[in-house]
Amino acid sequence: MIALTFPEFVAVWNAARQGQGTPDHLNRMARWLEARWRAGDRQLLLMAFRNSGKSTLAALFAAWLLRLHPDLRLLVLAADLALAQKMVRNTKRVIERHPATRGLKPARPDQWAADRFTIRRPSELRDPSMLARGVSANLTGSRADAVICDDVEVPNTCDTAVKRADLRARLAEIDYVLTPGGLQLYIGTPHTYYSIYADEPRAELEEAAPFLAGFRRLKIPLIGADGRSAWPERFTDGAIARIRRQTGPAKFSSQMQLEPVAASQCRLDPDRLRAYGGELDYRESGGRPVLSLGGVVLVSAACWWDPAFGAGSSAAGGDGSVVAAVFGAADGRSFLHRIQWLNRRDGAAADGDEATRQCRLVARLVGELLVPAVAVETNGLGRFLPGVLRQVLAAEGLAASVIEQASHTPKDRRILEAFDARLAAGSLFAHRSVFATPLIGEMREWRPGQNAGHDDGLDAVAGALSLEPVRLGSGPRPAARPDWRGGATHIAATGFEP
Repeated sequence: MIALTFPEFVAVWNAARQGQGTPDHLNRMARWLEARWRAGDRQLLLMAFRNSGKSTLAALFAAWLLRLHPDLRLLVLAADLALAQKMVRNTKRVIERHPATRGLKPARPDQWAADRFTIRRPSELRDPSMLARGVSANLTGSRADAVICDDVEVPNTCDTAVKRADLRARLAEIDYVLTPGGLQLYIGTPHTYYSIYADEPRAELEEAAPFLAGFRRLKIPLIGADGRSAWPERFTDGAIARIRRQTGPAKFSSQMQLEPVAASQCRLDPDRLRAYGGELDYRESGGRPVLSLGGVVLVSAACWWDPAFGAGSSAAGGDGSVVAAVFGAADGRSFLHRIQWLNRRDGAAADGDEATRQCRLVARLVGELLVPAVAVETNGLGRFLPGVLRQVLAAEGLAASVIEQASHTPKDRRILEAFDARLAAGSLFAHRSVFATPLIGEMREWRPGQNAGHDDGLDAVAGALSLEPVRLGSGPRPAARPDWRGGATHIAATGFEP
C-alpha cells in the first residue's frame, strides 16, 4: 500500500469514516506534527482552543505512527485514567476501521484491552503498543518510545501550589520511562497562570526557564491575530460571543485564547453589579405560589451559609459568618437579594449560645425571603450546625430544607468562576442593601492568591451562585408565612428595571 502522509491519513479517515472534510486548523496541526516528526524533533507542545479536536487528532497520529513503525511503544498520560483510556479507545477504533491500518489488529482478544493493546508487530516486546495511565500512576518499570501527555493539566491537578508541584514532579518521571531519542508530545490548554505550558519562567516560582523549555510549539487560539475564528464553520461570531458571555473573560482567555491569566489581572469590579431597590412579592395563582421581583417572575433560589464564630467583619479580626440569598430568573439573571454578617454584634446583646443565636438569624432570613432550602458549609466548625439549624427552623414553623455542603474547590477559583462571567455579562443584580455591606469592599480589594483582606462575603455569595438552584414552587414552603404577606397584596412602585 502506498505510504500516506499524516494529513492524507487524516483526510481518508474523515472522508471515508466521518463523511466530512478536514477543517483548516486540523490540517495545520497534521502538517505540523508530520513535519516535526520527520525533522527529528522529539519534544513537542500542541496547544489549541477547547473542542478543537486536538485529542482526536492525536489518536489518529498515534495510529499513523504505529502504521509507520509497528514496533513503537506509546504511553498515554492524562489527568486521570479514564481520560487516557479515551485516547486508547479512539486509536483502537482507527486501527480497526482505517483502510491503511486494517492488518494491524491482533488476533488474540487479550491483546486488545480497554487500557492497552498490542498490534501485529515484528518484535516480541514486553510493553504493549499503546498503554493508558493517569498522571498519578506508578510508572516504574514501564518503557516507551513515545509519551503523549493529553490534558495532564486540568483544575484538579493544578488549582493549588501543592498540586502544581506534584504535577511537575510526576511529569519529570517521563525521563525515566522514555527511551533515548523518544517522542514527548504535550497536548492541552492552560488552566493556571503557573501553567506547565507557559512560555516564560515565573520569577515568583524561582524558575530559571519555563517547564517545557526547548519544546517546539504550535499554538492555535480560537481568534487569530487577524480577528477571525480558527474554525468559522463551528465557532461563528455569535457562538464566540456566547462563549465569552457564559465563561467570562478569564476562562475565555485561558481556554480559548491559550493565555494563562495572572492572578493580579483578576478583579471583581462592584461597579458592574446592577443595583435594584425592589422587594419580593409573593402571590398564589391557581393554587401555586408565584414569587416576583420588580415584575420579574423568579424561578429558583439558592441560600448559602458560611459559618464562623467570634467577631468577624472587614474592620475587625476573625472570619465572618455570612449568609447570602440569591434568586434566579428564567432568562439567566441572578439577583443577590440579601447578604448578612451574623457574627457582627453591633452592640446587640447575645441571644443564647452563639450557635443557636446565629441559627435563629438564618431562620429569620429564610422566613422573610421564603427560601425553600439553605446550604450550610460543613468544613470545620460547620459540621454540627445543620442539626441545630433544623431544630430552630422546626421551632419557628419553617419547612425549609437544610443541605450540608462541603467545599473542595479552592476558594479563589470558586469565587472567580462564580463572579467573572456574570459580571462580564451584566447578569448579576444586587439589592441596594447589599451596597451597604462589607461585600463591596471585599470585591474592590480581592486579590487571588494573596491573603490580604477579607473574602468571607465573596465566599458565601460564590457558594450560593454555584449551588444547583432550588426551583421555586416545587418544594416545601414555610408553614408560618410572614405577616406582611397576608391580606391584600400591595406592590410598591420602585422604578426598578432589571
